[in-house]
Amino acid sequence: MTESLHIVCPHCHTTNRVHTDQLGSAPDCGSCKKPLFTGKPVDLDLAAFDKHLLRNQIPLLVDFWAPWCGPCRQMAPAYVQAAGQLEPRIRVAKVDTEAHQALGTRYQIRSIPTLALFVGGREVARQAGAMGAADIVRWVQQHTPR
Repeated sequence: MTESLHIVCPHCHTTNRVHTDQLGSAPDCGSCKKPLFTGKPVDLDLAAFDKHLLRNQIPLLVDFWAPWCGPCRQMAPAYVQAAGQLEPRIRVAKVDTEAHQALGTRYQIRSIPTLALFVGGREVARQAGAMGAADIVRWVQQHTPR
């Protein structure tokens, strides 16, 4: 019997049930029919963040950033590259702390960019400062259960 996971759609934020052996086969959302994994970070607002945090049964990696932040803009291409390597085992997302200040406050984000890794709805690791794609992937792998 194959295990199923709940995966939240990055487009319509509907929760889908996906068999673990189908994760790598480009599954689509049952509601909007778009891909559940795009290989790119998902921009999240407060409501979408909570859905992805609480309903996804895969780890959630979040880049807390702001548009005026030079190091954030510098890291953005590396973060996109890391997303392509981490999905579908990890949901990769971004939160604009300027537009969604409540999330920055909730997680006590003091400097940006800050990466936070959540497993089972709990924050398990945090890293402040810009990083390259290989460093992001390595850091995530160090902090996720095998």
